[in-house]
Amino acid sequence: MRYRDYKREVLAEQPEVKAEYDRLAPQYEVIRAAIASRKEAGLTQKQLAEKMGTKQANISRFENGNANPSLEFLQKMASCMGKTLHITFE
Repeated sequence: MRYRDYKREVLAEQPEVKAEYDRLAPQYEVIRAAIASRKEAGLTQKQLAEKMGTKQANISRFENGNANPSLEFLQKMASCMGKTLHITFE
């Protein structure tokens, strides 16, 4: 069974898993956008960390979902990648 099929099946059959998946979706959307922007900027985690004045491990923790970054961290990250951070409430 492919991962996508397994995920679809689990989310359909287990409402508690689906609820947690939905709760975490915005966090992972931010992470995916940051990784895509970093790669688009042609930066490694280490290079981005150096530009931000932090350690590569902090970038790694963020990208792996093991950190809860501050707004200041996200703004600095965006700036170092030549981007602007936008937050919306819908």
